Amino acid sequence: MYASSKLSQEYLAASWARSTGGRVVALRYHNVYGPGMPQNTPYAGVASLFRSALERGEAPRVFEDGQQRRDFVHVRDVASANLAAIDFTGAAGAEREANTEREAERPPFRAFNVGSGVVHSIGDLATALSRFSNGPAPVITGEFRLGDVRHITASSERLQSELGWHPAVSFDEGVREFATAPLRAAVTP
Repeated sequence: MYASSKLSQEYLAASWARSTGGRVVALRYHNVYGPGMPQNTPYAGVASLFRSALERGEAPRVFEDGQQRRDFVHVRDVASANLAAIDFTGAAGAEREANTEREAERPPFRAFNVGSGVVHSIGDLATALSRFSNGPAPVITGEFRLGDVRHITASSERLQSELGWHPAVSFDEGVREFATAPLRAAVTP
């Protein structure tokens, strides 16, 4: 359902762009983490859940066998991808005027994956957060959540080649920072 709703939104945005002459960029964020994440909310992802457990002095609980693969991307890299997308849409004003020929070649809708380009397991994340926060080691539960996808990764190559964007924060650097960064209050649905 989640993926279907996202795809539907992209179809609506593409339709709007074609019918109005506008330009839309869809950024498909992969597992975003970093300072300022809300605590204790499944909506912010597994990084928030692990970090919240460690904040309480508890071991992160890792489902399945911990080998589920993800592309974790730091929030600063997400911010820079957003800036690159703004430029791509032509919303940058003076630059848009100066590059009208290049602007005309761009499609009305373009989707880009936003990830680090380096795959890590859920267990890798839990272990690194525990290590960098001097917290308890993760516990592999063998449990699962209905509907979870075992491996979720994607290429950010299009974002890099077409927008000149490149991730700047390594997994170790980002997780080390996140392990001790303050968390926001929990978001309530």
